[in-house]
Amino acid sequence: MDMQNNRSQRSRMPWPMPESLGAVGAGMALSLCLLAWSPPTVSAKAMQQKHYNAETGQDAGVSHQDVPWRIVPAHSVLLKELRSGRVLYEYESEKRMSPASLTKIMSALVILERGRLDEQATISKNAARAPKTHLRLKTGDVFRLGDLLKAMLIVSANDACLAAVEHVGGDEPQFVALMNAKAFELGLNDTHFSNGCGFDGVEHYSTAGDLARLSEAAMQNSVFRELVREEREIITPVSGRRTYLLHNTNRLLGRIPGVEGVKTGFTSKAGRCLIAKVSHNGSDLLLVILNSKRRWNTAKSLIDYGLRITETVR
Repeated sequence: MDMQNNRSQRSRMPWPMPESLGAVGAGMALSLCLLAWSPPTVSAKAMQQKHYNAETGQDAGVSHQDVPWRIVPAHSVLLKELRSGRVLYEYESEKRMSPASLTKIMSALVILERGRLDEQATISKNAARAPKTHLRLKTGDVFRLGDLLKAMLIVSANDACLAAVEHVGGDEPQFVALMNAKAFELGLNDTHFSNGCGFDGVEHYSTAGDLARLSEAAMQNSVFRELVREEREIITPVSGRRTYLLHNTNRLLGRIPGVEGVKTGFTSKAGRCLIAKVSHNGSDLLLVILNSKRRWNTAKSLIDYGLRITETVR
């Protein structure tokens, strides 16, 4: 499989694919985050005030030391506590950006609502030609829809995604119309899709805020919730003996206590993206990171920050 390309190749790719990742070090120095990406300088005090306004408009007593960094290492961030709905940290969370393969969260939700997992879907020529990341599925192979769903959520396989999209929607344009209708139903006012798998496009965008709302809705579905927390799976076509081993692209799973998914994404335009759900010590956190060069270190710091804040409040 072509799932382990070098970084120089990945940086030129216009389609969703996973990055080559190192292990997430729990003791990784915070200075790594500070060196990640340097947008226009935002002082800790200004960011701290934004944190107050996002919660209650009042001083919550958070010190400068509680803010994970002085220069935000991502283009957009949203961290919230799900039980209370309280925003713990945000930066440019309503800015429209390319969502890359985070798109597949919406695709999966539509598939789960309109399809049956035991339905059999045939891999079309169009799906078999899908650009990386892919499993190199063969034209004419038949898969259970549930297995295609596993492949698109766990390893972000675009050939599996397109096959599932075409099966449920009839064709991709009709399926995209269903995605946009669902976005409207969920009140995602700054989200619009132009394809089913997350390829960059002028009319393909969302925000950290909308993606958080979408993820909350998707996590209400028990099948979705179980799939995105699986570290590995095996799928086999109905029409053959070949098996495909799936390793989850979310490197937080099994490395940080309480992580329950949700999805990774990457394109040259979107950068490295992540949505993570964390349930630990009585706290339920949802984190959205868009376009971060060091998403794993950034995620680790924000998760630690969120757990510390929620434990302090309790």
